[in-house]
Amino acid sequence: MRRQSSWAPHLADGTTSPAERLAEALSNDILSGQLQVNERLPAHRDLAWRLSIGVGSVTRAYAILERRGLVRSVHGRGTFVAVGHENATTRFDLATNMPPPMFSNKALAGTLTRLAKQVDPDLFNIYPPVAGHLEHRRIMAHWLEGLGIDTRAEHLLLTSGAQQALNVAITVIRRHVHYAVVEEQTYPGMLGAIHQNQLPVHAARMDEEGLLPSALEDILQRNKHQRAVIYLTPTMHNPTTATMELQRRRDIVALCKKFDALIIEDGVYLSERDPSRPALMELAPERTFHVSSLSKILSPGLRIGALIPPADYLEACHPVLLASSLMIAPLSYAMMAQWMENGTAESVRHSLLHEAIRRQKLVLTELPQAVTPRHHAFHIWMPVSATLAPHVIQQAHALGISLPPATAFQATSAPAATGIRLALGNISFRALPEALRRIRSACMHAEEIVSRDTIPIY
Repeated sequence: MRRQSSWAPHLADGTTSPAERLAEALSNDILSGQLQVNERLPAHRDLAWRLSIGVGSVTRAYAILERRGLVRSVHGRGTFVAVGHENATTRFDLATNMPPPMFSNKALAGTLTRLAKQVDPDLFNIYPPVAGHLEHRRIMAHWLEGLGIDTRAEHLLLTSGAQQALNVAITVIRRHVHYAVVEEQTYPGMLGAIHQNQLPVHAARMDEEGLLPSALEDILQRNKHQRAVIYLTPTMHNPTTATMELQRRRDIVALCKKFDALIIEDGVYLSERDPSRPALMELAPERTFHVSSLSKILSPGLRIGALIPPADYLEACHPVLLASSLMIAPLSYAMMAQWMENGTAESVRHSLLHEAIRRQKLVLTELPQAVTPRHHAFHIWMPVSATLAPHVIQQAHALGISLPPATAFQATSAPAATGIRLALGNISFRALPEALRRIRSACMHAEEIVSRDTIPIY
């Protein structure tokens, strides 16, 4: 046991209460391994006497640690360290949004063995066409048809992931519009692409279905002499998980037609056909740039995306795609073709869909304040006030949880609703309950900090 007198320097800081300072010192020792699992902490009175603080301060400090899951109290025996150093310092990445791995070493080895026997050497010996080989575009078009996206291979461009598709779309559109409209919470990568193209940005309010038609109409009406591009994610919005119902989609499209606005539809989380929620490009193909990808619904390593522009903009996309200089790896092309032709991709898609449902249910059990998604993917939204969010993220980090900053998704400095996105796919299902318990502890501790720092006004 570490000598109790060495905690005294931590208690000399008068900016917080003795209980909070003692809890922080003990927490650091537990997380660093200086206090071992099952080690008994000093009795309340003994520690209070040694540190010259009140017994009540020790009691409150132990209670803080117990709420954070770092200690446990046993009636009649005392308070004990509840987590070991390895467990306490294991970091869980809930910031990186990706599906869990579904391809084993054996499956990948089998794929590569089959490719070695039948791969077309032209894939490696010559540059592919700018938009991808027509055969691969047909394979991708057929795949998207199964998700409710009907298009011809000739109208589809293959890209190195969805981010390249978004960059190409906004670069082409930049010549035809004056400003962009995004949801008040939105994908940071697209915000960066819009800023890089020096387009002014207007953030529109959202509700549980996503972009509010009334908010969009207000923006378009105020700028009716200028043309806009609207970027939105109608299905499984990132980060809020909002999904638009049919009427909302129709209302958005009607406004875009009325004001002649273009649309960039981010469809990377579209993982199943749903006739009741058609893609916006099905409702307005003449003005919608649809973006899709295999990374979010099959494998992060398969960085193949697709861009389906309106027919009038198809030719303009080719030179922009060429200038971006991000060619898809030939091996990725070959693996995509094999997996889609032999049924592997469809099997993995179904497995990931069921795994997403399983993980979402677990999160909603452990964190009932999280939003119940209307679609299935590997992220979930936990509403948290703008005041509380940074404290939750800070406390989660101390407990070994990586979370994205709440501000990363904000297109406006003061969104109507704030929260924290939890990415569920980058850790194992077995580890997820422990990660969620730490999130819950972080929320409780953050609420204590905010409550302590709030000065009541009468």
